[in-house]
Formats: sequence, C-alpha cells, structure tokens
Amino acid sequence: MTEKADGGKAKTMQLEEVAPFQWEIPRGYVDGMRVPARIFASKRLLDKALEDKAAQQIANVATLPGIVGAALAMPDIHWGYGFPIGGVAATDADAGGAVSPGGVGFDIGCGVRLVRTDLTFDEVKPRIGELVSTLGKRVPRGVGGKGRMRLSGSDVDRVLAEGVKFPLSKGIGWEEDLENVEDVGTISGADPDRVSGRAKERGGPQLGSLGAGNHFLEVQIVDGIRDQAAAEAMGLFERQVVVMIHSGSRGLGHQTCQEYVRQIDRVMPELGIQVPDRQLGCAPIGHKVADDYLGAMSAAGNYAKANRHLLTDAARESFMHTFGRSAKELGMNVIYDVSHNLAKIEEYEVDGTSKRLCVHRKGATRAFGPGHPELPDRYKPIGQPVIIPGSMGTESYVLVGTEGSRERSFSSTCHGAGRAMSRTAAKKQMSGTDLKKDLESQGITLAASQWKLLSEEAPYAYKDVSEVVATCEGAGISKIVSRLRPIGVVKG
Repeated sequence: MTEKADGGKAKTMQLEEVAPFQWEIPRGYVDGMRVPARIFASKRLLDKALEDKAAQQIANVATLPGIVGAALAMPDIHWGYGFPIGGVAATDADAGGAVSPGGVGFDIGCGVRLVRTDLTFDEVKPRIGELVSTLGKRVPRGVGGKGRMRLSGSDVDRVLAEGVKFPLSKGIGWEEDLENVEDVGTISGADPDRVSGRAKERGGPQLGSLGAGNHFLEVQIVDGIRDQAAAEAMGLFERQVVVMIHSGSRGLGHQTCQEYVRQIDRVMPELGIQVPDRQLGCAPIGHKVADDYLGAMSAAGNYAKANRHLLTDAARESFMHTFGRSAKELGMNVIYDVSHNLAKIEEYEVDGTSKRLCVHRKGATRAFGPGHPELPDRYKPIGQPVIIPGSMGTESYVLVGTEGSRERSFSSTCHGAGRAMSRTAAKKQMSGTDLKKDLESQGITLAASQWKLLSEEAPYAYKDVSEVVATCEGAGISKIVSRLRPIGVVKG
C-alpha cells in the first residue's frame, strides 16, 4: 500500500497487522514521528482510510511533542482538520506534551445523549406522525438560529462554568440526569474568562438548539439486544422506544476553536515546534496559550452538555404533549450522555509508570471499562455506555467500554459511522426529495426540513456503522449491547 508522505518524495506506507483489526504505520514513514501510528480497522475500512488520506493524517499526528504509546485512529476515521476525524492521541501533560485544537475539532464537546422511555413501538407507531411533527416544532435547528434558552452575559458565563447544573438550577430537567452525564455534567478546569466576547455573543441565543449538518434528534426502537445484562442495567428492552440526540457547542465552540488555532499558530515559531502539517498547530501544556485553550475548550464542552440537556427537555415536552402523560410516567430517563470532541487530562500507566496524559479524542468516544471510579454505580459492573449513531435512516448502536480499551486505545472507541463521501458528492447522487421518499418507504417519518439539504446526510454518504462497531468489538475496545432502528427523524 502506498501514499505520498507529506513534503514531497513518495514513500511506501508499510502497514502491518499487529493484532486483530489493528494496523500499524511504523516510525519513520513521516519524518519526526515520535511513536508509531495505529489504525483500528477491517481491511475494507482500512482501504477507505487510505483513499481519503486519513491514514497519512494519523501518521502526521505521531509527530506531536510529548505523544506516548501510538497515534490512534478509530474505524470511522476520515479526513479532518489536522487530525483525522476518528483520531486519538495522548500526550504527557507533565513532560512537554502538547495540546492541539486540531485534535479536538471545531464543534467542541459535540456528543450524543440517549434517553429511554417505557413506551413500545406498538404504542408509538399510530402516533409517530404527530410525535415527529411536535418534535420538529419544539426543537430549534438550522444554521444560526435561536435556542430554547436565551442567555444574558452573566448567564453565558454560568453555563460555561457549570454545564448541565445551570439549566437544572432554572428548574429544567431532573437532578438524577446528572448521574448519567459524562463528568457528572460539568467538566472541571473550565474557565469562562478564556472564552472571547465574540464566542459568547454567538452562543448567547443558541442554547438548546440542534444546529445543522449531521446533527439530529431521532426516535428509535430497540431492534436487537446482544448483551442482556448490560441492557437491563441501562433500562433497555426489545421493541422499546428511545430518543437519541446528537449536537454540540454551536457557534460558541466553533468561534473558540477558530480563535485558538490562530493564537497557537502565532506562537509556534517562538516555541520551536515543527509539525508536518500546519493544521496540527500545538503548544506544550503549561504554556499560557495551551492552558488558556484548555480552559476555553472545557468551557465550550460544558456549553455542549447544557445544550443537549435543553434538547432533552424539548423531547420530554413533545412526548408529554403527544401521549398525555408526564415524562416521569413515560420513564424518560437519561441512559447516558457522552462527548466525542474533547481533550481531557486522564491517568494511564505508560512503561510501568502512572502518568497524567492529555487524551485528544476527535470524533472518538471515551469508553471506560468496568469498575472505573468515574462511572455511576449502576454502570461499574458493565462499563461505560457508548452511544454510536449511524447515518440518517440506518441503525445506531449502544456499546460499553471494555477492560482492553484502557491499554489498547486510552479508553477510546469510535463515535459513529464516519463519512465516506463529501456533502457535495452526496447531493449529486440523489435529491433531498427523493431521499425523503426513500426513507418514508422504509417506515421512517421525517420532520419538516430543508429537503434540498437532506441528501448531504444520506446513508450512502457514510460507512457501514455495523462494520464499524463490529471492528471495535473485534479489536477489544468496546462491546456491542444493542442495535437501534430509527422510526422518526428531526434533522439539524
């Protein structure tokens, strides 16, 4: 297999399968690689990573200062800014390890929340049109747009500092929701003062909105259980109706990333850091700009958690309106909420020594195994729930983290299906109106939307999510619990 290494002369990319579903690019493929690069993939998914040059990107990531172990790519890997989407890198936070905004992405804190109900498909099917229409009216979406909670300046700071606890203080949501949100709803180290006035101005009106692109709210049914004990711990059962919410930090996160990319780019020359791709701009943890970025990134991550919390409130309202029962009576508890665009300080053993590492997960999901102290008591026996959305109209999955993920992937796994085709190419293949008809013929009800943009997120534009999660299971970094099938879609 060959690719062109960055900077001119073509080199042969020698990929060795070092373990089942693990392919390694050795040090030396890119000048300055400090560790190998490793891709978790089936043969077919590996070929996709080579086609769109994402494998080249993960080799570039291996040049980051202070990186340990290996630069990692999940099976849903595809081309991104600096890091590939699906990229994971851990740097030594106490020994010159760098943080890179390209290793987090522009939609800081983007993630997924899964909400259960006590309803079955048979109960919901006759009213699915009314339910999806109600959700479409109560869930703000689209580019720009206004959210469910408009914030004053001081309130923006509180959201950035407190995350989910801010809307809870206003009577929105349930106290028990916190237990099932990563970081118990608030990322530590968040510093609202490190977020610019312009970013806060963009985020002020948008809290409680889906956004656009691949963001969505789906009504789904449990369509197969692989691990009964884990499903029972989460409150899942066959033919049950659940709600999946995928959204992030909206304009606030995007603005924050943009600004810190520029700031770090300006200080790189004086730091003497050289990377093969300018988009991998980074600064060592402990340097002011790096620490400022971490504080701002954590704050934007808190905004994203609060955003999904407000969207959960919209979902509960919609179900209450449609079925005439309270959300409590409908059993609408949060199963879990986890982000897939963050860099977090976590402890791991490296060469026999416990180290604080800055774990970048860009389009990758934290996947703590059983017994991890940060998990709620109900999930300690089974491992952390991992919520994996498919492409619009295809199945999604619930997984759990494994013991092996800690050693193999810094407790990380995939985050979704992963794009296989650009939005422009996807729109050329089928019109949005034709895709709508196709989805409806499969029994999927769609909320009113901008139909011309619908095909940007068509199933054919993505990899096969079933192959992606099967690869993660085969590699031992997460385990399948259940499959979910969509019956109603509210597209961002």
